[in-house]
Amino acid sequence: MIDRRNLVKSSAAFLATLGTGVAANPLRAFAESLTLPFDNGERPLVRYPQKRPMIGLTARPPQLETPFSVFNDGVITPNDAFFVRYHLAGLPYDLDPDTFSLEIKGKVDKPLKLSMADIRKMPSVEVVAVNQCSGNSRGLFMPRVAGGQLGNGAMGNARWKGVPLKTVLDKAGVQSGAKQVVFNGMDGPVVDKTPDFAKALDVDHARDGDVMLAYAMNGENLPFLNGFPLRLVVPGYYGTYWVKHLNEITVIDSVFDNFWMKTAYRIPDNDCNCVEPGTAPKATIPINRFTVRSFITNVADGATMKAGNTALKGIAFDGGKGIKEVSVSADGGKTWMPTQLGKDLGKYSFREWTTKVKLAAGPSELKVRATSNDGKTQPMESLWNPAGYLRNGVETVRVTAT
Repeated sequence: MIDRRNLVKSSAAFLATLGTGVAANPLRAFAESLTLPFDNGERPLVRYPQKRPMIGLTARPPQLETPFSVFNDGVITPNDAFFVRYHLAGLPYDLDPDTFSLEIKGKVDKPLKLSMADIRKMPSVEVVAVNQCSGNSRGLFMPRVAGGQLGNGAMGNARWKGVPLKTVLDKAGVQSGAKQVVFNGMDGPVVDKTPDFAKALDVDHARDGDVMLAYAMNGENLPFLNGFPLRLVVPGYYGTYWVKHLNEITVIDSVFDNFWMKTAYRIPDNDCNCVEPGTAPKATIPINRFTVRSFITNVADGATMKAGNTALKGIAFDGGKGIKEVSVSADGGKTWMPTQLGKDLGKYSFREWTTKVKLAAGPSELKVRATSNDGKTQPMESLWNPAGYLRNGVETVRVTAT
């Protein structure tokens, strides 16, 4: 059932927080902070309804990063630790799940308006999939780039439940000549000149069976800040496409050219999706699938460790081919050794890996590198683009063994 009581309580808590003198700027209401690994990296730890203490980037709209230590606790990211990213400050705090509806319109044979009860009656599916912000790790780019200066915590892996988008589109009847499907949510701009946030997928992608209208996350209703009561899940694609509070789907016979598709969230249109630092790309395309990535999760950069055999573990993922292998180096990349992959939860999920390395006394550089099933391997150094997207260079953890 839809947990309307908890949503109403959550919305009221949000409004109360934002309306008090203490929380005129909620980020200043907390004394604790941490420092991300780049210049000017100090961030407050903040608490919002349905969330544990999170790394606060902005308050209006809320942008919350997951503390990286969470990823060492398991491959599924808990709902209360899942990152939050909004573009517009007009959040739908007053939405009523009992009257909420999803409208499907445009180039369809039968326009639809579906309640949450209608959607939940449809045959459901589940997928374990990573949602990653396009700007994840942007603060680590060198040279630095403009935009939200995030560490590695703007990502998360969850078990999503809902209805395949294909099911709904087929019910409406996509007309011949349709090119794209546009998605809009209930969050909106607070200034008239700010473009409303909407995203589009090609019709074939929208109907591939993987794209989902999700209403549950890790066995519970979506948290409010993660899109309650309904959000788009686009496995393998960056989070900019995962529209929250989804209430409008429009099928069109053209290429959607709003600001968020034509101008924002674009990458260089070349083989590496990169340019020389300080230069601009000659042509761009919309950002799309993840690059392959891997992390060590159980050892922090700068740690002091005991010399000898040391257990390492971490996570790896890519844009939907799945992880073939993960290798680690304990000597700064001179030699590499294989790791053991953990349980496969699906091609869109984090994949855990484990191994043991022998650390000699003194400083060491631990590195981890993943290869996907289609043969793509992380580059030793991250490639550069002016928006700070697609970072996936080999990660290094520097430790000292005694």
